[in-house]
Amino acid sequence: MTCVDQRDLRRKFSAASRRKPQFQIAGSMKKGFYTIMSAQFFSSLADNALFVAAVEMLRTNGSAEWQRAALVPMFALFYVVLAPFVGAFADAVPKGKVMFVSNTIKVVGCLSMLVGVHPLVAYAIVGLGAAAYSPAKYGILTELLPPSQLVKANGWIEGLTITSIILGVGVGGILIDARTASVLLAFDFPLIDTGIDTAPQAAIAFMVILYGIAALFNLRIPRTEAPLQPVAHGAAALVREFAACNSRLWQDKLGQISLGMTTLFWGVSGNMRYIVFAWAGAALGYGTTQASLLAGVVAAGTAVGAVVASMTIRLDKATNVIPLGIAMGLLMLVLNFIDRLWLAVPFLILLGGVGGYLVVPMNALLQHRGHNLMGAGRSIAVQNFNEQACILGLGALYTILTRFGTSAFGSITVFGLTIASIMWMVGRWHRHNMREHTEEMERLLAIARSDKH
Repeated sequence: MTCVDQRDLRRKFSAASRRKPQFQIAGSMKKGFYTIMSAQFFSSLADNALFVAAVEMLRTNGSAEWQRAALVPMFALFYVVLAPFVGAFADAVPKGKVMFVSNTIKVVGCLSMLVGVHPLVAYAIVGLGAAAYSPAKYGILTELLPPSQLVKANGWIEGLTITSIILGVGVGGILIDARTASVLLAFDFPLIDTGIDTAPQAAIAFMVILYGIAALFNLRIPRTEAPLQPVAHGAAALVREFAACNSRLWQDKLGQISLGMTTLFWGVSGNMRYIVFAWAGAALGYGTTQASLLAGVVAAGTAVGAVVASMTIRLDKATNVIPLGIAMGLLMLVLNFIDRLWLAVPFLILLGGVGGYLVVPMNALLQHRGHNLMGAGRSIAVQNFNEQACILGLGALYTILTRFGTSAFGSITVFGLTIASIMWMVGRWHRHNMREHTEEMERLLAIARSDKH
């Protein structure tokens, strides 16, 4: 099935919407939902702790700062390169199996870093696993839930993901601390030389255990009733199919707005992971361990915003959060004037909260339109392609700025002004659609409003 096979998809989606949901988000949720959440938690926890360990490994190896900044775009690389293939793979294979294979690839990336592969290359391998993981992780939600519950489901999974980010960067920071590292390095295996002699190496070895736990949960993910969709034959056919899906989502009057908003949000948020490290060093004189805790503070605010959005915003009202995109960009500029911890913590929570409140309804709206148009896995792959391409582009820009001596404050200014300006243009784009395509917009919003079963 391709994204242009619309009639059958609409029938299937309408029938799925009328079926009784397999679990409810509030109250008595089935074990399958907890299994998905647990698998996502441990995998994301390891992803974020590994980022901190990789930053520290590059630092202790004497690598230039631009290489540390390049970790973010290297992680995004395979999201972009493999976008035409991972969505089709996620729709053609049971999603629990896809998530298991993806975690295995992440383990390979960790082991590569331990045996001497350059951290940028090894982290790209981990990104390969993440690229395959994401369409399955989000796609299974649209297979299990009716559209009316997607905002709430996204609130739960984004909230848990962000919690894992908070804990992940915190765990990573703790593991590379000299006191914790000395305890880990004291463990030894008789007659076996592991070659693990530094704090970053000990931390990375610990990530293998976390990915292993996630893989065990992957094996317990239930098979859904959604039919598997055959993969088009040949790479060229997949690329053409993906291009058609991407074009169709950008042409959809609601899809294009939600895709534009989430693309920009994740483009900036993805790079903020390292920018917070650089800013904390420049403004507060913090090292990797202390800066990792501040990165967790941003994620904490995002989690709060995500949960609040999941409880207060309906799917058909998702576009009401567009002005918050402009506010998020302008708030980033304020970071340049903060040089005290007691000011930094509440401000970073606020900044994260605005982003979390923005992205959850937009993400749910995008999934809703994508499922209607082309199927869960393919729509998530299109979303990942655009978002990770933005992360890759902005990350490359930040890396180049760093390579040529631009300070963290200058980079924050560029990012803040960029996101505020483009979010403003997306808002104008949406108002234009409402004015010039009134009937189509009302029909699409009515579909979102009526999908309640």
